[in-house]
Amino acid sequence: MKTLSNTSAFFQSGAHPLPPDVISAAQPRVPHAADAISYPRVKVHSTAPLCVDLDGTLVKTDTLVDSVLVLARQNPRAILSIPGWLLQGKAAFKQHVTAAVSLDVAALPYNQPLLEYLFEQHAAGRPIFLATAADRTLAGRIAQHHRIFEDVLASDGSHNLAGGNKLAAFRARFGDQFSYIGNARPDLPILSACIEPMVANPSGSLMSGLRAARVVPAHIFRDSQSAFKAWLKAIRLHQWAKNTLIFLPFLLAHAWKGPRALGTIAGVVLAFFSFGLCASATYIVNDLLDIEADRRHHSKRRRPFAAGNLSAIAGVAVIALFLCASAASALALPIVAARLGAPLNPPHSFVAWLILYAVTTTAYSLVLKRVVLVDVIVLAGLYTVRIFAGGAAGDVEVSKWLGGFSVFFFLSLAFVKRFAELESLRHRGLAPTNGRGYLLDDIEQLRAFGTSAAYASVFFLIVYISNLDTHLYRNPGRLWLLLPVLLLWVSQLWLLASRGELNEDPVVYAITDKRSLLLGVLVIAVVLAAL
Repeated sequence: MKTLSNTSAFFQSGAHPLPPDVISAAQPRVPHAADAISYPRVKVHSTAPLCVDLDGTLVKTDTLVDSVLVLARQNPRAILSIPGWLLQGKAAFKQHVTAAVSLDVAALPYNQPLLEYLFEQHAAGRPIFLATAADRTLAGRIAQHHRIFEDVLASDGSHNLAGGNKLAAFRARFGDQFSYIGNARPDLPILSACIEPMVANPSGSLMSGLRAARVVPAHIFRDSQSAFKAWLKAIRLHQWAKNTLIFLPFLLAHAWKGPRALGTIAGVVLAFFSFGLCASATYIVNDLLDIEADRRHHSKRRRPFAAGNLSAIAGVAVIALFLCASAASALALPIVAARLGAPLNPPHSFVAWLILYAVTTTAYSLVLKRVVLVDVIVLAGLYTVRIFAGGAAGDVEVSKWLGGFSVFFFLSLAFVKRFAELESLRHRGLAPTNGRGYLLDDIEQLRAFGTSAAYASVFFLIVYISNLDTHLYRNPGRLWLLLPVLLLWVSQLWLLASRGELNEDPVVYAITDKRSLLLGVLVIAVVLAAL
């Protein structure tokens, strides 16, 4: 097993440009100033060398998985090389992946209580070692960033420093006099052998193993969120509000009446859940592919995958589960509707709209979101797809004027989202770094595009009301009251955005703002009065 005798030897290996004298003289870097939290001090129980695991311990995620995700985003073709790299062994695979991408080590989600403890131990003069199965190049960059580690023990392309190999390396270097901080079941033999075992965000299997081995951790460093809350946030349940558009054709056509009503209602409800599951799956895909960019963002870095509160591998499993459930619901829709007396014509048109939505959303996450103006047009189109999918699920014809209203209304919302993002950056004196291609100089043009689209949607609403089937309403003239409500809402939205007071997501604003909710109630009251 190859290890590095000291920090200077490690950095002199050519992997890192910082001179050894600068490293040894440098002061420890304060972790995540933006997240500074006061943690209770942990008493120093030992002066023995302290060895700290990396993945899942010092960093709350798996850096190898993160690297593969970044590779998929930056160079998708390189993914085809992975099978060949794996055939060369785990250590070689890690070396290839690490060489192909460069994680932003400053933005990684570190375990903050543990990091503060390590800084205290370093200040007290205790030797600390970063011991990881990750490739030594990445481990060295992390050590260089924090500058509190005496040395780095890591995989080197030939030897995989994990499990028994790691314990053997410790004994060769320290004998039996060392402390260790781990997080997973493979760390159990090391924790049982060291003089001061500690754990960080430990897995349930590790804690069970420690209890069975009668090993009591000297300290547990927890920095995690409730899994239930994290998953609710990851699937973005609040975004399911967008999928209520599926009910719009059904409601506008008054399809809840007549002998086909039960089958139509069942079909539209199934369509709602099918779209919701598919959308949540694509949100997770987006978060996994954007994991590093999100970590650099002032608010998106708190997303569950970026913050390390959820495993990326678990995310992939949920994506597969949700897509299967979505497909099953879509395929069952025509069968359920037909059995309840509302056969669809054509029967699988909803499936076609769902596939179009899934493909377009995936293309948006991979490429289109980074193409200026195309991104907002695609977003507006995805809203409109929901309306036509709802028409297919309820076997209801969608008015071309309703389609036109939808395109321009949601185009305005897409523009206001981009506008709000740039306005927030301008207020904070920052430049755009998300790779979307928009510049701060584009703010006024985006305002012009967005407000024009907003008032164009009002025009389409006028035409839509003018061409309504008056047999559906006893008092159709009352629907004209919807115009001032829409004018007030879109004008208010853009006014707040121009003041820098708008949440970057207009959907969140619409379902949380009291005035917006009041206007929504007013819309319902107007429609009911017209019936």
